[in-house]
Amino acid sequence: MTSLAELGLTAQGGREAQIKGLAVDSRDVKDGFLFAALPGARVHGGEFIQYALRMGAAAVLTDAQGADIAANELAASDAAVIVAQDPRQALAQTASLWFGPHPDTVVAVTGTNGKTSVSTFCRQIWEEMGIAGVNLGTTGVEGAWTHPLKHTTPEPITLHRVLSQAAQNGVTHVAMEASSHGLDQRRLDGVLLAAAGFTNFTQDHLDYHGTFEAYFDAKMGLFKRVLAEDGVAVINLDDPKGPEVADICTARGQEVIGVGRSPAARLRITGNRFDATGQDLLFAWQGRPRQARLDLIGGFQADNVLLAAGLVIAAGADPVEVFDSLSHLGTVHGRMELAATRQNGAAVFVDYSHTPDSVQTALKALRPHVMGRIVCIVGAGGDRDRGKRPLMGAAAALNADVVIITDDNPRSEDPATIRAAVMEGAIAAGGTDSITEVGDRAEAILRGIDALGPGDALLIAGKGHETGQIVGDSVLPFDDVEQASVAVAALEGRI
Repeated sequence: MTSLAELGLTAQGGREAQIKGLAVDSRDVKDGFLFAALPGARVHGGEFIQYALRMGAAAVLTDAQGADIAANELAASDAAVIVAQDPRQALAQTASLWFGPHPDTVVAVTGTNGKTSVSTFCRQIWEEMGIAGVNLGTTGVEGAWTHPLKHTTPEPITLHRVLSQAAQNGVTHVAMEASSHGLDQRRLDGVLLAAAGFTNFTQDHLDYHGTFEAYFDAKMGLFKRVLAEDGVAVINLDDPKGPEVADICTARGQEVIGVGRSPAARLRITGNRFDATGQDLLFAWQGRPRQARLDLIGGFQADNVLLAAGLVIAAGADPVEVFDSLSHLGTVHGRMELAATRQNGAAVFVDYSHTPDSVQTALKALRPHVMGRIVCIVGAGGDRDRGKRPLMGAAAALNADVVIITDDNPRSEDPATIRAAVMEGAIAAGGTDSITEVGDRAEAILRGIDALGPGDALLIAGKGHETGQIVGDSVLPFDDVEQASVAVAALEGRI
């Protein structure tokens, strides 16, 4: 048991309590637990305080609104009440103290696209250096220790428990994805970061944040609030928002390592040469030239690799060791992943391109590697930012030679309505004339692969590493990589 004082909490009236556990769901409360009643998008957690008290909660952490909602129940109970102006931040810091030590070195990366790739490359670099590291985010916890996760940035109790478990299992280094939702909801607060990275900023999640300004401000919480003033910020200066992020960090006194093609970048890309299996990369570190072979498709992968290298260096690694490891990096699952190759040499790639910018970036990056046509399969998710649907279609039409519009994760919406919005954008863009609609995703993949001639390539965009398709309330088994492999085998008579 741990007292409220030991957790950095002060209850009303100076009341003390011995805490046996933490919960944000009243159904998880047990005798002696601290229940965090947090404000939500649809209902305030204060509505569930009465149930937590019945389950034996010894203390309740909430805000003034939550305390007011359950005022009668709290007054009639012996539970200690902590009223915080920002209860989410208080919970995160409490969870950090409750679960104990994290791995010694933690870095985090935010941005619209590239977070999974950057964090995974960090872990791969550490592995090449003989360091027990993991990446934590969209694909769960991967590396020296593995653990499943439901969210890119888990809620604080789960996050701090997992970090503590990682340390207990010998993990010394962690690269985390910092989602805008997680930052806005203070989930990373209480994590001590050695460095933080910024990849890019484009349209996404406006269904949650409402405006670009709110979305950007949420991401900046990583540098303004979570990363300490003596931390190091690694910034992609090629992104239009990059210099602004660098200014924010400089104003806080944080050291900045710029990455990209900008003359201001300390870790600067000076050249790429592309071929069918990857690229040769020329870059400079603080003015000194270097070269590396990357078996990765797409120029943007060089950006991700060097951002990861910058984070690892910022966290204390020797630059020479870091750069020597780059030629050993492997493809991140679902990120420009080679899923299958036809007998005629045509390649099929799967990429988690689920924003207009990432679709455009992926297709443009693929072009130098392809002698023939590029076919793109694209869609958009339901119950999410509707404004980006026509933009998804436009990005595909303007950058591919053949476009097939299909279902992504329709969720509760009518799939045909979503496809129509994507199709409208594709046609209005005035790009390729070869645009078709195939609702069934498996059939779309089969048709796309069947259309490939020698020297062509297919990009299956949108779902990447996902192994299920969300239709209504059901998650149906579906893996783009697996479907591509099966389609190639079927078309070539191997099954």
